[in-house]
Amino acid sequence: MRIKLNQIYYFKVVAEEQNFRRAAKRLYIAQPALSRSIKFLEQELNISLFKRSKQRVQITEAGKSFLEGCNNIIASIEIAVANARLIDNGQLGVLRIGYTDQAIAGYLPNLISEFQSKQPNITLNLHHGFTHNQLEDLENNKIDVGFVTGPIKIPNIHVYPIQQEDFVCIVYQGHKLSERKSIRLEELAEENFVHGPSDQWMYFFNKLIPLCLNAGFTPKIIQEANNSDGILGLVASRMGITILSENMCANLIPGLVSIPLEDVHSTVDTFAIWKTKNLSGVKDRFVEYLKSVEYISLEDH
Repeated sequence: MRIKLNQIYYFKVVAEEQNFRRAAKRLYIAQPALSRSIKFLEQELNISLFKRSKQRVQITEAGKSFLEGCNNIIASIEIAVANARLIDNGQLGVLRIGYTDQAIAGYLPNLISEFQSKQPNITLNLHHGFTHNQLEDLENNKIDVGFVTGPIKIPNIHVYPIQQEDFVCIVYQGHKLSERKSIRLEELAEENFVHGPSDQWMYFFNKLIPLCLNAGFTPKIIQEANNSDGILGLVASRMGITILSENMCANLIPGLVSIPLEDVHSTVDTFAIWKTKNLSGVKDRFVEYLKSVEYISLEDH
């Protein structure tokens, strides 16, 4: 069957006008050409779409049924065109975002919420992942944007600063340091630590371990948990103490105490990362949004 889209639209206009002359004028085509197009359509369908007279044309019952289907086709095409334009403009689609414990405990929820309110037609799929996992997922196109612990220096990966946080020590209530307002890092040299596995928390440890070495010790990690909730739970169980970023400890469970480290001036930094090439419309839109949010620059903290 050789039915073209313009024939469907011509038929729709003739059915609405019930007059070939008016329909041709509305379509900006010659009346004979319009008549031939409708006749060809009827031959292809092997049905009569109109009853014709000198004064008017009247749609048949078969034509009415065909018109309903044509209206659905035209509406579907209009929706498809509108959606394609939204996708091209980065206003419709799916954005896959990776995040660490540190990122989700900081500014990320507000960033996501605000972006979603501005772009309700973009579906956000969030995936928890350690920094090295997100780098692999980004390389394998499993995520579009990652929020990771940095610094990161990898070719073809753009890195954008999101937040920086101080290190804090977390102890359980009743610990000998729990009443202190602040402590020096060297005072933790003999403590048992709880932390994440070194292969998963390597980017966090890349900042923490040199600080401890400069203070004269290597932290003695006796218990491990994969995420910050597990680490804090083990500290609450009096298995040891830990050092995390301040946002991770913003809402501590009962029985835990956060203590500033007075001699540590290094920070834990979170960065947004994405591939520098082949950005899609929705990624472009999200990156544009990230760069427009003034308070997430590292210089502001």
